[in-house]
Amino acid sequence: MNRYSDKLNYLSAGDIFLPPVYFTMSVLCFLSAGLWLYYIVTHNENIFKIHYIMLALIILKTMTLFFHAMDYHFIAIDGSPVETFAILFYITYLIKGALLFMTITLIGSGWAFIKPVLSKKDKKVFIIVIPLQVFANIAYIITDTSEEGKADYFIWKSIFLLVDVLCCGAILYPVIWSIRHLQDASHSSGKAAISLAKLKLFRRFYIMVVCYIYITRIIVYMLKVMVPFNYTWIDDFFFEISTYLFFVFTAYSFRPGSDNPYLHVSLEDDDEYDYDVDLDHIVSEKPLITPEKRDWSELTQRT
Repeated sequence: MNRYSDKLNYLSAGDIFLPPVYFTMSVLCFLSAGLWLYYIVTHNENIFKIHYIMLALIILKTMTLFFHAMDYHFIAIDGSPVETFAILFYITYLIKGALLFMTITLIGSGWAFIKPVLSKKDKKVFIIVIPLQVFANIAYIITDTSEEGKADYFIWKSIFLLVDVLCCGAILYPVIWSIRHLQDASHSSGKAAISLAKLKLFRRFYIMVVCYIYITRIIVYMLKVMVPFNYTWIDDFFFEISTYLFFVFTAYSFRPGSDNPYLHVSLEDDDEYDYDVDLDHIVSEKPLITPEKRDWSELTQRT
């Protein structure tokens, strides 16, 4: 128990600033979600499904931060958490974590932008990453609700770190595959400029993902070890602000609208990507009407 601003605070000295940090970030994410929704409504003709998934992600992020802030707030004033906010936080955190990795994988694979379906390799990444990320989030919840002195705490903590690193490495593969494909396409005649424009954006997104992983997994851990005990809230603040900036840069890069060069080049050339479509998908599609059949049907109607 500490005394801060003439008030008793049941949080440790390093956690006193966590409630305002989480609440401020939740407000910032809420405003960003409203701005993203406005952008979707005003650019309805250039919207893809991934844009709605990104909206759901920022909303879940807002809810997670708000519930986390309220959980710490009641611990600070009463010394014990309110189970409702704790449960809501863990539920939204679990869903948000899986949705975050799914969104990064979808964007990296080019789904909905340059190809309508996922390739077989992309589907394999989903089968591996999503269950592993859910398992990693469960391990985090177990460690967060356990005491550090228990033996199970170190076991689940190690499992969480290992699985989280594996997931972070796996989500880079779809981006690498897209970059390699665009590099090969850039050497072909007639479509070099379009492929180079896409290649430039994918390389930038790859750098953003690598920087996000490096900052949130390595730099934050180093801050947690190096800073004094009464400044341990800084690593949480650094993690949240880095995540928010990653969201902002990704949303700007893949924003809907005719002014987005990524969307512009994808609409000009939809047939350059090898979709690797499964046979079931082809059978389920409606048959196309050839020009000969269309002309014959029009001729019979006229006669």
